[in-house]
Amino acid sequence: MRNIIPVSAVIATRNRAASLTRTFHSLALQEVAPSELIVVDGSQDEATKDLVAKLSQEYGTSLPVRWIPATVAGAATQRNEGITMATQPYIWFLDDDVLFEPGCVQHLWNAINGDPELGGVNAMIINQRYQPPGFVSRSMFTLMHGRREKSFAGRIIGPAINLLPEDREDLPEVVPVQWLNTTCTIYRRDALPSPPFDAIFTGYSLMEDVALSLHVGKKWKLANARRARIVHDSQPGDHKSETRHIAKMEVVNRYYVMTNILETRGALSFLRFGAWQLFQLASIAARSSTRRKAVPILLGQWDGLKAIMSKPKE
Repeated sequence: MRNIIPVSAVIATRNRAASLTRTFHSLALQEVAPSELIVVDGSQDEATKDLVAKLSQEYGTSLPVRWIPATVAGAATQRNEGITMATQPYIWFLDDDVLFEPGCVQHLWNAINGDPELGGVNAMIINQRYQPPGFVSRSMFTLMHGRREKSFAGRIIGPAINLLPEDREDLPEVVPVQWLNTTCTIYRRDALPSPPFDAIFTGYSLMEDVALSLHVGKKWKLANARRARIVHDSQPGDHKSETRHIAKMEVVNRYYVMTNILETRGALSFLRFGAWQLFQLASIAARSSTRRKAVPILLGQWDGLKAIMSKPKE
């Protein structure tokens, strides 16, 4: 019999029943389970609804799952909607394409339950983690940050540049970080703003996880649980296919986080913001595998800049 923890898991999904199936089956193998799992579905067909009904019968009370239709499709808006249905004192944001390593959920729960000052904790994504940067990237990170660091892992530097945590055996099991993703993260409900995600984050909602964790981090500690390990089995989706639109969103949303949450403004901050956009574009153009995206990304960056400049001053 599995241990049930006082956690409401919220999954925002859209047209990805196959990957959600794998996530459910992977979660069912864990030794601990959330008290409830809320699937907020923005799909255009009935496949996910039918899947949840089937899994609800299959797992019963060992993995209680509810399906609710999304009022507005979008990662942030669907998560906000899911939280209104949650009943537990801990909220677990979980992507629909996560595969769990043994003991993952137990390690996450031990971390946040064992430290009353910890507002949120995320899992180590073993196929998407910090790698020591080369000379060019390290130089850019130092320029953005304003000083050298032994490691930039898990940090927010410069114009809201968010770097993944690193996985080294000389680190403790629970490592302090400055931001958390929403791929597999448990928050104390008391630490979350209401609503958790700001209205600017729509559709793919790029940077919404950075914004939320920075909000929480103003009053609470944040950490990465290294031994809570997952594979992010990232799947294609219609929300990811519009390169120009995503590039625009990245510019607008990063600028919002930089100016409204980090509250960093002034000439130097804006110069760093522009330099980072150019660095990203140059990195894309330099790789043969991504070079074809350079032009739509440039156009998207220009769209984002125009959107920022046209916004009325507050």
